[in-house]
Amino acid sequence: MVKSSIMKIEILTLFPEMFQGVFDESIIKRAQKKKFVEIKIHHLRKWAEDKRGTVDDRPFGGGTGMILMIKPIFQALKELKTKNSKVILLDPKGQVF
Repeated sequence: MVKSSIMKIEILTLFPEMFQGVFDESIIKRAQKKKFVEIKIHHLRKWAEDKRGTVDDRPFGGGTGMILMIKPIFQALKELKTKNSKVILLDPKGQVF
């Protein structure tokens, strides 16, 4: 019998509550119970440098909106990433519809 390794997923977010309900239901819940997958949700503010947990900043080129600071993301990845990790970074860039 071949022993399969558990898939580990670490999610870094500003909205951890948003994910919990989804992962406690259906197929994902069963996969976690059977130890096929381990999902951990991390709040990005844990790696903020100030007491307020600031992780966003104004765009460097001006304009409206906010962007995430790179330092908290870098610190989080430094702590969470392993030798065999694959990092998937989502961004708002895409085709305008």
